[in-house]
Amino acid sequence: MLNQNQTPLLDALKANAARSHAPFYTPGHKQGEGISQPLADLLGKAVFRADLTELADLDNLFAPQGVIQEAQKLAAEAFGASQTWFLVNGSTCGIEAAILATCGTGDKIILPRNVHSSAIAGLILSGAIPIFLNPEYDPVLDIAHSITPNAVQSALQQHPDAKAVLTVYPTYYGVCGDLSAIANITHQYNIPLLVDEAHGAHFAFHPKLPTAALAAGADLTVQSIHKVLGAMTQASMLHIQGNRIDGDRISKALQLVQSTSPSYLLLASLDAARQQMALQGKMLMSRTLQLANEARTKISQIPGLSVLQIPSPPYQGGLGGSPGFVALDKTRLTVTVSGLGLTGFEADEILDEKFAVTAEFASLQHLTFIISLGNTPADIEQLVQGFITLAKEYRRTNLTVKNHLWQEIFTTQCHVLCCSPREAFFAVSEILPLTQTNKRICAEIVCPYPPGIPLLMPGEVITKSILDYLQQIQAMGGFISGCNDTSLKTLKVVK
Repeated sequence: MLNQNQTPLLDALKANAARSHAPFYTPGHKQGEGISQPLADLLGKAVFRADLTELADLDNLFAPQGVIQEAQKLAAEAFGASQTWFLVNGSTCGIEAAILATCGTGDKIILPRNVHSSAIAGLILSGAIPIFLNPEYDPVLDIAHSITPNAVQSALQQHPDAKAVLTVYPTYYGVCGDLSAIANITHQYNIPLLVDEAHGAHFAFHPKLPTAALAAGADLTVQSIHKVLGAMTQASMLHIQGNRIDGDRISKALQLVQSTSPSYLLLASLDAARQQMALQGKMLMSRTLQLANEARTKISQIPGLSVLQIPSPPYQGGLGGSPGFVALDKTRLTVTVSGLGLTGFEADEILDEKFAVTAEFASLQHLTFIISLGNTPADIEQLVQGFITLAKEYRRTNLTVKNHLWQEIFTTQCHVLCCSPREAFFAVSEILPLTQTNKRICAEIVCPYPPGIPLLMPGEVITKSILDYLQQIQAMGGFISGCNDTSLKTLKVVK
């Protein structure tokens, strides 16, 4: 057992920030002496004194032998891994590295169609061929959940030469599929299970939270420590266990996708967040769950509102419930507002502007909130009071726009891949008006928010249903990212 009280990287950074010396190295502001006054006024000088480069005492992220190595070993023990890497380019670079380390050009990887855009980037960088599975879809709530064990089993029977399976656990809504069953099936083919656990870094620290991905049998997991724990934005971790993943390949892949000038502020925040959870994690998560349960209980009692709950009866190996929805992260609160005659976008705008309550994201029928260790009882009271007033003063008779936008996307085979994402991304392309792109091959990533899932990727055939979906998202107030023309008047296609 290691001493989880230690913060080797944080201590080394603190000592070097306090050391009096003449700095003739990067960064150019020289510990804040050259920083602009408006920025210094906002952040203070202390943060810039600690904004240091790879000095001898601070180790090297790409070849750690000192305090970074010590900090990563402590993190591996705290999170239940055999080896851990600190990430300064967010979970994005971790997902990319996971694919690069397990798949080469032409190799198959099985993954859900509702993956994050970082997985698409990993396909482009690696040249891997995606075998997409549609996630389980709830037509009542209009929400896509997890892929199911049966879907993974069927895909592996059809593609036994696949090099890896990647899944999302939990989803953005906090929904967890049957990861243990998926791990067992994947391991029967002696290939690794990779998990995008960006929103589940807290799972390992409380028994009333869903099972952590590593404990459920994952070979590799990537966690955004900044999303739900106490690290700074962009600070994440990649963990592995077992012998199906080559740690050296992970290290080499990360060298391709991480900055060669890593921020020690981000790295130190990972060390500090790990110590905090190792020492106080259960207490902090108990308090967070208490706040979340209070919010869930009070909001569910407001007429016209409902909150996302685990299907009843719970799923038990095929008896009741749903294999795509086995557990729910209770700190993730999704409120259905369509019963008030409002869209999620309208409710989001009202809550933000009138009551200073800001959601994580809005969708057509729902608002989703992240309740974390940083929230307070006052936050919960403000959230509940905001919803009480919303229901009383802003209720309408009917929902102006109501149809299941996701249904066709996730319950049909409307995504047809004509070539690998890498081939299409680097192919000769042209930009055409949106109306002229039907049945053409897409050459860019098109990611509508909501739901923040790439609707088109390089190599996929553009269809009328997809174009209609994109236009509906825009008409409702959503926005499009990833593509060259975010106004969506044009699309880039393979020439």
